[in-house]
Order: sequence, then C-alpha cells, then structure tokens
Amino acid sequence: MADKTTYKDDLPRAQVAELLDDLADELRGEGPATVAVGNKRVTLSPDAQISYDLTVAERSPMLKGKREEISLELGWRVPQDQSQDRD
Repeated sequence: MADKTTYKDDLPRAQVAELLDDLADELRGEGPATVAVGNKRVTLSPDAQISYDLTVAERSPMLKGKREEISLELGWRVPQDQSQDRD
C-alpha cells in the first residue's frame, strides 16, 4: 500500500526556511522523523543512507518573466526493524 500526503502553498521566504530547518533537524536526529505536511504530521523512518536529488531550473519565458525553481527529493529504505512495526 502506498500513502501519499501533499501540501502546496505560497509562503514567505522566512517561513519556508523555517520549514526546511525543521526537516533538517528531524533528519539529524536518531530514529523516527516527524515531518509537517500542511496541518498534518507524518512520522517517517529514515535510514542511515538517504538518496538526495536536487534540481534547479531557471526559465525565461517571453511573456511571464524569469522564473526559478528548486526541486528536492529525498528517499530511503525503511530499516528492517522499523518496517515490521508499521505492518
């Protein structure tokens, strides 16, 4: 089964930085990581090795002006001892 929780919004720059700091703090810790997704909190089980994919796109469409975008994708296998707890 695959569960997916998404959240998209336009936020002030400082608030986005705070959300990223919170995510980084959770990843620095040991054991489960609790992540805010809008008004919901999701508890994840990151492994010691995490796949990290960062993409930066810069576009200059003629009508809408210059646009920049960062996409960050993190992924990992749930450690064996924690995957059994979720079943």
